Amino acid sequence: MSAPHHTPVLLSEVLAILDPKAGETVLDVTLGLGGHAEALLKRVGERGTLIGLDADTRNLAQAQKRLHSLPGRVRCIHANFRDLADLALPGVNMLFADLGLSSPHVDDPARGFTFREEVPLDLRYDRSRGVTAAVWLAQSTEEEIAHCLRVFGELPSSARFARALRERLPTTTTAVVLAAESVYRWRAKTVLPQIFQALRIAVNDELGSLDALLAVGPTFLKPDGRMGVISYHSLEDRRVKQVFRSLTSAPKHPQTGQDLHPAEFTLLTRKAVVPSDDEVTVNPRSRSAKLRVIMRRDSPPS
Repeated sequence: MSAPHHTPVLLSEVLAILDPKAGETVLDVTLGLGGHAEALLKRVGERGTLIGLDADTRNLAQAQKRLHSLPGRVRCIHANFRDLADLALPGVNMLFADLGLSSPHVDDPARGFTFREEVPLDLRYDRSRGVTAAVWLAQSTEEEIAHCLRVFGELPSSARFARALRERLPTTTTAVVLAAESVYRWRAKTVLPQIFQALRIAVNDELGSLDALLAVGPTFLKPDGRMGVISYHSLEDRRVKQVFRSLTSAPKHPQTGQDLHPAEFTLLTRKAVVPSDDEVTVNPRSRSAKLRVIMRRDSPPS
């Protein structure tokens, strides 16, 4: 079977702003199918190192095949980036995260990320751990489901739909679609993406994982090290923006408001970098992508 097609999002912008150099060490915490990693590894060259993490073992195997023939040292680890602090990794010159779904998750119906075919309701990135979306629904209260739908999917009539899910306890993607049609009628098709996004975020604890990455990731950067994150919806981007703003803001004196010392990091993207019209035309999945990048100063603030 041929490898799934994958188009790295904002690739030229990632290379331009993160600017990987020969001999550097790169940590890609969302390896996916290795599209970004391949380009980064080519830049750091035979003296460079790429460490790649992915929660999905199938993605990890595909990425290893893609990268093994390239010059440079490659280390692939089956792990979620939320566990970064526990992996005892070295300091790096660059840390990169692309928070979007990888192509196999979207294109392989068996993964349960699509509502266009009837398959078990799974939605996990790492199928070796955690519970499926079907089990999560069965274990959650109506109020917890409604909160998930309202906050993670910004879904209208979230309480009414949560009640429908609790009554039906769907175990397949089609059963979720039928529940949506019972509540939203002719509008069901328009809200199904929001429903599946909300369930996916809850099942994988995506926002908790992102918070862990943003708390720990910057500590891995060497002087002049860069950290870039591509997000795809406002819940993610808001977190990245706020943490990066805090890291790049000088601490203030509590009485005078004067800067105590320069911030430890600088912001390399004054505004979020978004795809060009040409990229969106070629790769519609890139439409909502936003890239933000920070850099550690070359010496500690004094």
